[in-house]
Amino acid sequence: MRAIRVASAALLGLTALALTAPAAVASDGDDHYVMSNGYSVLPATVVASGQVTLRVDRSASGCRGSVTVSSGVFDAVTIPKGSSSAVALVDWDAKAGAMYRVTFSCGGVSAVKELTIAAGRPAPVPYPVPQGVRAGEGGTVAGFDLKEIGLGAALIAGSLGAAYRLSRRRDGADAA
Repeated sequence: MRAIRVASAALLGLTALALTAPAAVASDGDDHYVMSNGYSVLPATVVASGQVTLRVDRSASGCRGSVTVSSGVFDAVTIPKGSSSAVALVDWDAKAGAMYRVTFSCGGVSAVKELTIAAGRPAPVPYPVPQGVRAGEGGTVAGFDLKEIGLGAALIAGSLGAAYRLSRRRDGADAA
């Protein structure tokens, strides 16, 4: 009988541990791009009158024909068959802080992405700036949040303590 109780407590503890595991979260921390279903808007945040690149990954999206991209913040753009990207110029009067829907349409199927308009205007750059690799954040450092870690540890400790206490209480009740 004791083995069944111990196994039940262990199963309860493992279940609590599995339920407290964080879900995978994709983040575009520096707003370079958001991509899913084979469609992307680069960058995901742009200033008014800025330029965005609209991309389609044909293998991921399943789209073989031309793609029409439309939004309330730029004129409709067509990505022709055989091409993977096009450029759109954001309207100069786009509202700062607003989010606009960008709709990719291909063969009757649509995908929607969000485009955020940033506040302010970009400072003019007098010379071309080399585009290097942005590296350094990732692995165990990215998204480090002490509150979430503490809450997770407290939930795990609480579930293990409750399972232990329930298994010990039943042992004492059977002995009497």
